[in-house]
Amino acid sequence: MTASDMSAHGLIPWHGTTIIGVRRDGRTIIAGDGQVSMGNTVMKPNARKVRRIGEGGKVVAGFAGATADAFTLFERLEKKLEQHGGQLLRAAVELTKDWRTDKYLRNLEALMIVADADNLLVLTGNGDVLEPEERGGTVIAAIGSGGNYALAAARAISDYETDPELIATKAMQVAADVCVFTNDRVTVETV
Repeated sequence: MTASDMSAHGLIPWHGTTIIGVRRDGRTIIAGDGQVSMGNTVMKPNARKVRRIGEGGKVVAGFAGATADAFTLFERLEKKLEQHGGQLLRAAVELTKDWRTDKYLRNLEALMIVADADNLLVLTGNGDVLEPEERGGTVIAAIGSGGNYALAAARAISDYETDPELIATKAMQVAADVCVFTNDRVTVETV
């Protein structure tokens, strides 16, 4: 089984980053760390893995996985947003269709969290457009090597904290303390 086959079946753990999305009270925050690792070596500590895309920067996207692959997906998502009048859900569905079926795209090794004023989504190369479930008024999604740590921390924090930015940044601190592929140089974007 090749790395691409393993990736397509969810068997490769994503190393090198943590991205979290938190939506509460009409605000959505996407935060990501800045560490780029090659094996066990930190190659860069301050990469921007969360950025605004689309017309007017109305969509925020964060990626986990191979950097070049993520940039390809950012570009493709921007084109889909243009084609579909800025409708994120429709653009995301069309991107994941292409991602799953196109020979070139299906070999890309990345995951994405994307958000606009109405949606918080996780996109995968398996053709998934996942909309995380709301729990107690908060929607949380996390990806990457520290994603499970950030997700667990954010769920616990959201029981007593209502500010989505505080939830996201505290969860990223927990992930950075536990995951060796995640650092504390966090980029935060708000929708």
